[in-house]
Amino acid sequence: MSFYAYMLRCSDGSYYIGHTDALERRIAQHQHGELPRYTHNRRPVILIWSQDFPSRIEALEAERQLKGWTRAKKEALAAGDWDAVRLLSRKSFDTGLRLRSAPT
Repeated sequence: MSFYAYMLRCSDGSYYIGHTDALERRIAQHQHGELPRYTHNRRPVILIWSQDFPSRIEALEAERQLKGWTRAKKEALAAGDWDAVRLLSRKSFDTGLRLRSAPT
């Protein structure tokens, strides 16, 4: 079973980051207002980034780390701009989280 960390762009321009074991179902729940929290009044939402992980704990760790990133760094990740992600990092890029870069 795979688990996913994901990032949505909301209709107000904000970003929502979460994790799930069923990505398509979770996006549909956000889109249809079935989840009563942050995204409910910020629809429609657009999936702008996701990555699969082998365990729920790794997906949750990715979610927590991404929530601490600046807006610019989140945008660089969504764009697949790894040079910008590195430049925007406050610490060394090797934080233990293994996000995959986009294929070249």
